[in-house]
Amino acid sequence: MPDTMTDPITDNVDEKRYELVVDGKTVFADYSLNGDTLHIHYVEAPPELRGTGAAGRLMDGVARIAKDNGWRIVPICGYAAAWLRRHKEYHSLLR
Repeated sequence: MPDTMTDPITDNVDEKRYELVVDGKTVFADYSLNGDTLHIHYVEAPPELRGTGAAGRLMDGVARIAKDNGWRIVPICGYAAAWLRRHKEYHSLLR
């Protein structure tokens, strides 16, 4: 399993989504940024990546980006909300 410290999360500014490519497939999180608040609208993993932890690694990277930038997170997506609830180290980011 890849290390979350090295997973290359990219910000696809044109599509307004964070992306992680795993085995040639892209898991992504659609977002909007309003001031210092990152709204995560939708997290999607291709069927081939479901159950592999790829979406969780993406969320970890997105949470680290938010933390590094001093942003708060509003998880609109049910998956993002559940992931953040399970990871207490990021509870301070929740708005």
